[in-house]
Amino acid sequence: MVGHKFAFALVMSFAGAGTLFACSLPASGQRSIPGSSQNSSTSSSDAQAAQGSSSSQKGQHKTSHHVTVAEEVSPPPELGKAEEYIQKQQYSDAEPLLRQVVADDPANYVAWFDLGFAENALHKTDDSIAAYRKSVAAKPDVFEANLNLGLQLAKSGHPDAEQFLRAATQLKPTSHAAEGKARAWLSLGHVLEPTKPDEALSAYQQAAALRPKDPEAHLAAGRLLEEQNKAAGAEQEYKAALEIDPVSADAAVGLANIYMKGRRFPEAAAALRKVVAVHPEEASAHIQLGRVLAAEGKNDDAITEMEAGVKLAPADMSVQRDLAELYSEVGKNDQAVAAYRALVAAHPDDAELHRGLGESLLRAKKFPEAQAEFLATVKLNPKVGEAYGDLAFAASENKNYPLTLKALDERAKYLPEIPVTYFLRASAYDHLLDVKKAAANYHLFLDKANGKYPDYEWQAKHRLIALEPKK
Repeated sequence: MVGHKFAFALVMSFAGAGTLFACSLPASGQRSIPGSSQNSSTSSSDAQAAQGSSSSQKGQHKTSHHVTVAEEVSPPPELGKAEEYIQKQQYSDAEPLLRQVVADDPANYVAWFDLGFAENALHKTDDSIAAYRKSVAAKPDVFEANLNLGLQLAKSGHPDAEQFLRAATQLKPTSHAAEGKARAWLSLGHVLEPTKPDEALSAYQQAAALRPKDPEAHLAAGRLLEEQNKAAGAEQEYKAALEIDPVSADAAVGLANIYMKGRRFPEAAAALRKVVAVHPEEASAHIQLGRVLAAEGKNDDAITEMEAGVKLAPADMSVQRDLAELYSEVGKNDQAVAAYRALVAAHPDDAELHRGLGESLLRAKKFPEAQAEFLATVKLNPKVGEAYGDLAFAASENKNYPLTLKALDERAKYLPEIPVTYFLRASAYDHLLDVKKAAANYHLFLDKANGKYPDYEWQAKHRLIALEPKK
């Protein structure tokens, strides 16, 4: 069979897993920037304007703007008007007013913050970063400005994102302190993962302590520990997430991955069945359950789950491969051929897909089509030794004996001879009337067969009687 087999990769289905949180509060909350011009609570509900915003199982984290505090001096009227525009999501109207304010007063950290917010909403990432930098430079101790700048830098891959996210963890949010600090720690953890995984885990622990009823930090920690092959720790974190949210698909799928790697198939299946029952629309749960059932040898049930997964996630090539291979393994040749044909049509330069289609066609006894697919395979990847063996078999069935021998010679460059290759050589030379080489290969076959190929052995013995009559 094709060497793809079933890949039990981590599948995190909900958007909240592994993404940076927005600096803002949910739309129902509010956030203050000291010195803001507004006199009442205001919030932006535009998720597109969020600085790195993401969804979690608990709902959408949306970027809020800010509320006022007592002013030492009256703010410029342009700032107040700009903030009114921001609340109405009229960011292009707010932007020129804010630029006017900062031109007149370069130290106005509130205007710089608002400008960074508006320009992010307008997808002007570099300008947004520059504005947030100005806000932080003008007043370094504002939590929201440091967090937004850190998130924007992280989103753009800037190495100094860590600096500002760390600063945010040490500052006090204007409101909803625990939630804001938790987001800062969680965002810092994501930034630290690639280079400082131990510090990232510590950051996730801080976030979890601040928001004990939110599973996100446990999910992030579980994923990181799983990537480090620390199965026991990852299992503990995923279980902690499930205690908080018993119907979390991300936690259950992550836990199932741990069980799969430990070959604890019944436990993996049990975890995933709970997810499928509660979240029948979650493609990843069906797909992973299908893979678990296939590993248990429950092929019919596995096919049912994988078919459900394909319907829900038609662009997921990995499950389409798995499903095509499973069709082939259980002898559903027509379904296997159809599945592989669709994959080959979508990915014509994938040698393994051509080989998978060829094998399915062989099982369906469609030898000319199989031969064509194996020729396509070795053309795309000339070093796939097994494919030459497949090609030799198909060519032999098509009575193309010169191609059989050529394919066997190519196979021998990459793989050792086996009894079947000796038999195919012998049969090809026999049909081409090369008696000496045919007899030699029949003898080699019989020497290696050891009773494992009774039909071929019978044929070889009788052909040798014809080719080597006793004198």
